[in-house]
Amino acid sequence: MYKIKQSRKFKKSAKQAVKQGKDLNKLFAAVEAIITNNIGPKYHDHELKGKWQGIRELHIEPDWLLTYQIKNNELILYLVDTGSHRQLFDK
Repeated sequence: MYKIKQSRKFKKSAKQAVKQGKDLNKLFAAVEAIITNNIGPKYHDHELKGKWQGIRELHIEPDWLLTYQIKNNELILYLVDTGSHRQLFDK
């Protein structure tokens, strides 16, 4: 079982998602899929490149993403951020 850690940025973005009317049950389902190693193709899970190397991304909805990192030695699922493509990558 993974220990789940959330970045401050993730916590802030999750609160913003609630304000935007996002269904957090979808976010929780995505995290559960990661934990159980049952990430289906609907999530389009993939590793990022460049300055994001070592971080993975999956699609909760077409333009609602979750970035995360798994640190195997400690069995930690580190939730990095959540938001749209623009919110995450146009900074």
